[in-house]
Amino acid sequence: MNTQLQDFARTQLKQGLSQLSVAWQDKFKMMYARDGGKRSFEDAKAMSIDDVVDEMRDDKLDWAMQQVERSLPKQA
Repeated sequence: MNTQLQDFARTQLKQGLSQLSVAWQDKFKMMYARDGGKRSFEDAKAMSIDDVVDEMRDDKLDWAMQQVERSLPKQA
């Protein structure tokens, strides 16, 4: 994925996640902020959602976008 697409994906993720509940954002943090288990649950949960998205591996962006897109209608 080229840099422009990565930037677009991160922006879309941040916008989508901002529309989801804090509980869902916390689940997202547990999936993507743990740094392969190197970061504790507490430290991951304390991160801002923007920092989590900014630190995500590029190869996880597409799947994360799909997860957020499927979750948004469930919030309504």
